[in-house]
Amino acid sequence: MSQGLPGDAPLVHDLIGIGFGPSNVAMAIALSEHNTRVGREEAVTAHFFERQPDFGWHRGMLIDDATMQVSFLKDLVTLRNPASEYSFLCYLQSRGRLIDFVNHKNLFPLRVEFHDYFEWAAAKVDDMVSYGHEVVSVEPVVRDGIVEHLDVTARYGTGTVVHRARNLVIGTGLSPRMPEGVERTGRVWHTSELLAKADTLDGTDPTRFVVVGAGQSAAENVAYLHRRFPGAEVCAVFSRYGYSPADDSGFANRIFDPAAVDEYFTAPDDVKRKLMEYHGNTNYSVVDIELIDDLYRQAYREKVLGAERLRFLNVSRLTGIEEHDTGVRARVTSLVTGEETLLDADVVVYATGYRPADPGGVLGRIADHCRHDAEGRLLVGRDYRLATDPELRCGIYLQGGTEHTHGITSSLLSNTAVRVGEILDSVLGHRPAPVPDTPRPVADGIGSPL
Repeated sequence: MSQGLPGDAPLVHDLIGIGFGPSNVAMAIALSEHNTRVGREEAVTAHFFERQPDFGWHRGMLIDDATMQVSFLKDLVTLRNPASEYSFLCYLQSRGRLIDFVNHKNLFPLRVEFHDYFEWAAAKVDDMVSYGHEVVSVEPVVRDGIVEHLDVTARYGTGTVVHRARNLVIGTGLSPRMPEGVERTGRVWHTSELLAKADTLDGTDPTRFVVVGAGQSAAENVAYLHRRFPGAEVCAVFSRYGYSPADDSGFANRIFDPAAVDEYFTAPDDVKRKLMEYHGNTNYSVVDIELIDDLYRQAYREKVLGAERLRFLNVSRLTGIEEHDTGVRARVTSLVTGEETLLDADVVVYATGYRPADPGGVLGRIADHCRHDAEGRLLVGRDYRLATDPELRCGIYLQGGTEHTHGITSSLLSNTAVRVGEILDSVLGHRPAPVPDTPRPVADGIGSPL
């Protein structure tokens, strides 16, 4: 445990961000815009650490024809600052495609295009991030029994660097979820690694894929594998009769509004549960209706032609897999009859979703200061700040992992721009009063080993 000692006065950042995915890129942009408005004396000092060597967001699912499921207006900035120079429209202008996009008459860009937008935006604030740095510990800096600062240690190559902060914002994203007891291998994939894994099959002649799941990613996997490997059968396994369409109607989409976060946060627990039950079909285990129709038309066409490569094993569940030298044997069980079907496949792909990263893993002993509800979940304020013991004066903010308190937009792009503005307001609201006649240092890559 670090003790503040006389003469020990390293640069203290107002904020350190862990992770530099879309949420924390949006945070860095909000900080940059704030600092431009207020000037050097009132600037918020910040630095971010990202373990990847450069920016990347769901690269394994950047299928060339896959589109976003949110409007381009729900970019990193527009709902917070419609005049921002970091908007998707400004990106289009910089790429010479603004008029073409307008003529396209489409609210939903290609996913590869939106990823390029994220990279473009991240590059504009890359002076605030150290890539290739993995945060390995967060230690309290204690003075007179009070945790006044946090020392964040990040590992890069064979070295480490330590930065001190008044606040943390954790935006480490989601991690792939696999069924209990199932490990990813060369023949057992998670959908998050689809493109890279599919590349390893180039030059081979796969005969069958099994795709497990009923959501958007599962359907996209089925369509992609069917198209890329024209000699292979693709078997989709799910417990429903068919893919369920996403409810993206205007009224239902209000669940993604910033005002809905206020309502959800203050609602009783039983109302929270009902809201998730009512509107889970806006995001979870649902598929765009256009993709559903495309898959159905393809399956019907193959049935007419007598060459069926698309198979849908519905009302069924994958109940076992056995991997061997040349493939995987999958056991599929009917939920109605209990009948088992054995499928010999080259690959089994699990489209079984993601789970929020556990902040406790990186917080270490700091986690002992965090408060929990009766169900053991972290208590989080409306400003996304963790509720902590009085001894911890530092702010810890979560970008993700707050669905139980803030609702369905916890880790979604829909509310990112507004969320980072609220976190910034909270950081400013908890900021200590400046000491008279003491200039505040401004971070400009200070402490970065790069």
